[in-house]
Amino acid sequence: MTNSLAITLENFQQVILEESKTQLVLVDFWAQTIPESVELRDKLAHELATHRDTILFTTVDCESQGQIAQQFGIQGLPTAVLVKDGQPLDGLTGPQTDETISEFLAKYLPNELDTLLAQAKALLADNKVAEAFPVISQAYQLDNERADIKLVLANVYIQTGKVTEAEALLKSIKMIDQDSEYQSLMAKLELALQAADSPEIQALEQQIKAEPDNIELQHKLAAQYSQVNRNADALTILFRLVQKDGSDITSKDLLLDVLKSLPDGDALATQYRRKLYTLMY
Repeated sequence: MTNSLAITLENFQQVILEESKTQLVLVDFWAQTIPESVELRDKLAHELATHRDTILFTTVDCESQGQIAQQFGIQGLPTAVLVKDGQPLDGLTGPQTDETISEFLAKYLPNELDTLLAQAKALLADNKVAEAFPVISQAYQLDNERADIKLVLANVYIQTGKVTEAEALLKSIKMIDQDSEYQSLMAKLELALQAADSPEIQALEQQIKAEPDNIELQHKLAAQYSQVNRNADALTILFRLVQKDGSDITSKDLLLDVLKSLPDGDALATQYRRKLYTLMY
């Protein structure tokens, strides 16, 4: 039973009273003479093997630690009691199926959404924005109403230049959820919007209006757009140049560079790769 901690009178106070203040503790009561209790113990150990940070799995051998079973008021086996802050919170009694065990644990274990959200936050904390994008996008597809998921996705959008999408997401956040993280993202969005329309970009746009066939100016503008994450605008310019002249290697290389800078699963990247493939073949 490497996945469990055996409770004895010596460690009872430390585990049941102290440990349960910082994490849930599941106490399983069993006896070798009652096969159903051994079966439940083993199934719980298996289910909780990968969730040690959420639930500490402990066991009480009722044949050698009867005093502890009495303290819990155990009437029969199999029985498992979930403890929080030193007090019973929930429990299982009697023989259990795999389904009833899963249903019981599901109430207290992180669900898929919470796991994806935590992964995305961890990636963002490590500045791995491209890797965070498909993770938080998956969470949003599973639940597009949760404010905490929307805020992380909006953050990713801002950092990858999807300011329009970020703005729409932030507008959908209800007043009750407009916390300090929301306010911080609104400030980031404002800065991103200002950077996206810098004086340098405005000057290049005016020059191109005067010289619409100047390819060098268009390359410069596309590069500026890309730097401030206006990737859709950059790709529009470069694809039009490649479409116009298939031998324009510089425009094609620049277009491929912009595509490479986009995160995996980005719809814009998929769209332009298809367009480029169709154009070439």
